[in-house]
Amino acid sequence: MGENILALKGGSKVKTTPFGTGQRFGLDEASELLEALEQNTLFYHFGNKVKQFLSDFNDLYGVEYSVATSSGTAALHVALGAAGVSVGDEVITSPITDQGTVIGVLYQNAIPVFADLNPYSYTMTAETIEEKITPRTKAIIVVHLAGNPCDMDPIMELAKRYNLKVIEDCAQSYLTTYKGRLTGTIGDYGCFSTNDFKHISTGDGGIVTVNSGSESDYFTTHAFADKNYHRQETSVLKELEYLAPNYRMTELQGAVGIAQLRKLNWICTRRNELGEKLNHGLSAINGINPMRITNGGWCSYWFYMLTLNTEHLSCSREEFSEALSAEGIPNQPGYIPKVLYAQPLFQKKQAYLNSHFPFETATYDYSIGCCPNAERILETAIRLNISEFYTNQDIEDMIAAVNKVASYYVL
Repeated sequence: MGENILALKGGSKVKTTPFGTGQRFGLDEASELLEALEQNTLFYHFGNKVKQFLSDFNDLYGVEYSVATSSGTAALHVALGAAGVSVGDEVITSPITDQGTVIGVLYQNAIPVFADLNPYSYTMTAETIEEKITPRTKAIIVVHLAGNPCDMDPIMELAKRYNLKVIEDCAQSYLTTYKGRLTGTIGDYGCFSTNDFKHISTGDGGIVTVNSGSESDYFTTHAFADKNYHRQETSVLKELEYLAPNYRMTELQGAVGIAQLRKLNWICTRRNELGEKLNHGLSAINGINPMRITNGGWCSYWFYMLTLNTEHLSCSREEFSEALSAEGIPNQPGYIPKVLYAQPLFQKKQAYLNSHFPFETATYDYSIGCCPNAERILETAIRLNISEFYTNQDIEDMIAAVNKVASYYVL
């Protein structure tokens, strides 16, 4: 009988063995780092590691041009700058994302505008985006949350109709595909993060793909990451026509990235395998809404997020989370504490301390309730960890624990 009683209430817990773990870094990274140091320079323009990292990435992704940056947040800012986003422009994006998605928008003195999400895939749709388009709209940042691709064909058609730039936030979607195409190669720019909490890590870092195939576009993007210095192989042009930040990647980051890229296919393939097992196992549990993968999508599962059908359960989301933890399954209620527009920055319309600029340029609706699906997702979501080092048994234990807790509370 004890196996049917929640561990929270004195029963036996489901997960009694440790989750699988592994070493992310090793001799491959150390060897590349030693070579970087032996160059006697750690500056990307004079060394070979960042160049090799980008060349390997371009080969993997089938793109001609990419630019290295100091972070994923920087990558997004660089893409916005290259796209010409400037004072008073509007950029439509997701309300469920890290603040790094909107930092570059605000530093360009443009305005983030938030589109609602599909309640089960947690992704923006062409329909929700179109509702937010105004004459001021300049770009769309689509967020492939947790490795689940947005439905890109209708979004790209919409962008073409309204003459908008599309920037893909791929921080969580390495090797994710949509109808056979890699995310990050579909929009005008693809932005990746290599911070320590992503599929691959260089400690911090980022990449911008330049998908127009235009050498001029590449030079503009490259310069925006380097104070608008135009560094060619044999010369540096320092005629500064407008402001740009310094977001350069170091040779040390590039060196680690070379070794990490070699592991990326295995990492994403294994995460997809485990994520699909988890998704399938949760699909028949009463009270649970499994994560819905976009039609034509292949997900690389940076994490797994389900939502609770609270109308069919006698517990709160917090009670469910606590009970699941007691069963030996680490989890997090929600993903971020609140939708981005509920943060004080947007509620007070204060991007810069003691100033309302650039929000003064027009009236923007950041009222609670303006993206009801997104708010409901965060109110009912349970986030589960996925690691390429997890075992199949780890996934079976996760499914069993969710089933046990849901069965206890189901009405």
